[in-house]
Amino acid sequence: MEIHYSLPEHWETNDLHLTVSDPASNTKLRFRTYLQIDRDDWDLYRQRPKNIYLKKYKIINTKLDIIRVRIREMIESKKNTLSHRNLARTIKGISMGNNHKYAQDSFLGFVEEYINSRKVFICYSTYKRYMVFFRLLQRFQGMVGKTLTVDDINYRFVGDFIHFGKDEEYSENTIFRSIHFVKTILNFIERKGLRTFVRELEIRRDSRRREVVTISEDEIDRIRKCPVPAGLRTAKNWLLISCYTGQRVSDFMQFTTDKLIDVKGILCISFTQQKTQKEITLPLHPAVMDILRTNGGNFPVPLPPVVYNDQIREIARLAGLSCQIRAKKRIGHRVKAIITEKWNMITSHIGRRSFATNFYGTIPTSLLMEATGHSTEQMFLKYINRMDNARVVSLSGYFDQNYELNKGLTAI
Repeated sequence: MEIHYSLPEHWETNDLHLTVSDPASNTKLRFRTYLQIDRDDWDLYRQRPKNIYLKKYKIINTKLDIIRVRIREMIESKKNTLSHRNLARTIKGISMGNNHKYAQDSFLGFVEEYINSRKVFICYSTYKRYMVFFRLLQRFQGMVGKTLTVDDINYRFVGDFIHFGKDEEYSENTIFRSIHFVKTILNFIERKGLRTFVRELEIRRDSRRREVVTISEDEIDRIRKCPVPAGLRTAKNWLLISCYTGQRVSDFMQFTTDKLIDVKGILCISFTQQKTQKEITLPLHPAVMDILRTNGGNFPVPLPPVVYNDQIREIARLAGLSCQIRAKKRIGHRVKAIITEKWNMITSHIGRRSFATNFYGTIPTSLLMEATGHSTEQMFLKYINRMDNARVVSLSGYFDQNYELNKGLTAI
């Protein structure tokens, strides 16, 4: 049995149509879906909208997958009551509906239950990441053309999902993080007293070295000394503040003088991180206090994240951060490995990563983790640029110094 979507060749309507063909019985059924799309936006080969990440087409694609699975299962069930009218009614209901609910005992039903149960405990960014995994699993189910059950999630699923992810051009990191999320769901199901194949899912983590972009202390100094137009001075000050506080843009952009406190004569800033809800008390670095002094005792005016990102890239360009680096950049809907000038990869998170990298090894890791709010050293170390050139140069200096000292001792 084959299920095929198409747009009418000679009709004026943009309604997608579904054709069910069964060569064994020499039958062909055709249905209107009530889902509309412009011909230029339709991918005939993949049988879906070309841009499935645009909101309206994301909804259409999800409904097309649900229809494909439901119609296939209705036909294969061989119910005596099955008719063209019943199939058409089902297609119309899914097409016109807004909130499709998966069966509670289906795998996607358990995923929905898990995400809903965690909503009160997780931040919005974590919720968004869960929904990325959920939508990826939705598309996988649409590809296999059947409702996934708990028993379907086994070692065969892993191989099929990896193949699906590569065909969709997802990075290995996204694929394996999604599979680890699946393991989390299976553990959740087992806690409900149901058996799963979670122990069959032996999955390696992506062990490739991550390309972490940071700015060194020398580069920060170049930025500090670089003259910039008046319209960029606020962003420049925020960039320096981020490099010496190690916080996310959602936190440091909310710094105000009413959050400053005195701890035994030390000026600190006290706040609650938006993502983790952790209470942080951070002594101000002298460089941050210099900015406050030159700004009338106040923090800079907050900037919208998009404006801030654009401006700090321009600041980095003016400061001469033009060395060629290898990095990953989102191009379209996928992250690609590229070689580009460093200033082009500067984002609002650069200060947090640079703080962790520049002070790692000179300040106890436990104190740095208290400052950044990381719960585990494993997570903290993901922020470290292990290939910091300044550290390589410093190590080389120690080698030369030790060699000259030993050579002198040998001569004696």
